[in-house]
Amino acid sequence: MSAPRSLHDRVPLKPGTAPAILAAFITLGCAEFVRSGLYSGYLIPFIDAKNHMFHLPAAVGGLAWTTHLVADTLMRGPAGLLLQRHGPRKVVMAGAVLCLAALSLLLVAKSAWMILLIAALHGIGFSPFWPAAMNLTADAAKPGYEGRVLTVVSTSVMPLSALGTFTYALVAKNSDTVPLLTSVSLGGLALALTLLLPLRRLIQTTGGTDPVPGRARLQKALMPALLPLLPAALMQTLTQSLAGAYIIRVMGDFGLELWQLVAVLVVGGVVAFASMPFTGRIADRGRAQLALTVGFLLVGLGMLSFLLHPPLAALFLIAPVVGLGYAFLTPGWAALVAQMLPESQRPAAWGVIMTVESAGQAGGPAVGAVALQAAGAGGPFGLAGVLALLTAAGYLVFRQHFQTPHLIAARTSGAASEPVPGPGAGRAD
Repeated sequence: MSAPRSLHDRVPLKPGTAPAILAAFITLGCAEFVRSGLYSGYLIPFIDAKNHMFHLPAAVGGLAWTTHLVADTLMRGPAGLLLQRHGPRKVVMAGAVLCLAALSLLLVAKSAWMILLIAALHGIGFSPFWPAAMNLTADAAKPGYEGRVLTVVSTSVMPLSALGTFTYALVAKNSDTVPLLTSVSLGGLALALTLLLPLRRLIQTTGGTDPVPGRARLQKALMPALLPLLPAALMQTLTQSLAGAYIIRVMGDFGLELWQLVAVLVVGGVVAFASMPFTGRIADRGRAQLALTVGFLLVGLGMLSFLLHPPLAALFLIAPVVGLGYAFLTPGWAALVAQMLPESQRPAAWGVIMTVESAGQAGGPAVGAVALQAAGAGGPFGLAGVLALLTAAGYLVFRQHFQTPHLIAARTSGAASEPVPGPGAGRAD
């Protein structure tokens, strides 16, 4: 009979890393709150309102959001390489300075071209936040906990994005001052919090400061592990954003009121979050590929069922299936990326992966629009279902390309790149 584990042993983070993860989480949360609220909750709804300061065409607000996302997407790869070379504090601080400068310029912006320039600068400044947070979290997680810890951090930030949109929409109805000063204030808070980030990564690596050019380093050390993940990264976000962007628009075609749609989504969300401790454990025990295959299979079947225009009662049965699918997908993907990428080069590689993920997220609504026009309300869901099933099949057919030799080597040889964990640290039971 084994002795019960202490509270220290149960914490899934390596000793001394929690403050850095908390600082990265709050910094990222502030940045996400501001950017979602600024564009979705303020500029897009109110940029053309007569009682507001800009008096610009409504399309400028949407174009500013797109410009921001494109700049963020294109710069995540270079941001990852900078994180690799210079460490999290310097790079994220530089990004926070650029974000704060862009947000401050909004106070004096008068023209469409200036709004778009500010949005681009804001996107460039924002680009290191997600790669830094994910890499710090992966470095801090104890072996065997990577998928679950990454899932907790990433899914905890997402509600702040929605909260920012609703908060800005509420306070911006009759005021420009409140949303703009809120943006500058939270931008300043994010900048201050970067002082709490570590100067260097939370693990000691061999070759991490080797001045080999980024492209040569990727070709020599990363491509075998990185290449299989790139199409997977695209499908990971494309299938999710393809249908999600149109769910409110088409709910009437399925005979749903808004409160009914919310109820169905809540059921699916509850199942997803309640299942993640179990599904995350499966992914972290070396079965990330299995978790992703099962997840895409469940999501694909659930999405395809929308082609039948199911009644409300059936939707309450479909929602748990899709929710369980996402419960497998989220930690499965986080674990697979953390396990496949070499630790010493993970920041640079993760930046590239996040660029592809962002491209899938940005392209999903456009692909969904084509499916909606071609096949009606069920089109985006049917196409998402087909793509999800094809992705599940891809994980099976190309399973040999998703092996995790770096994780296996680290756990069997003691991995000199890992800091010495405290007593009892290791895999979760």
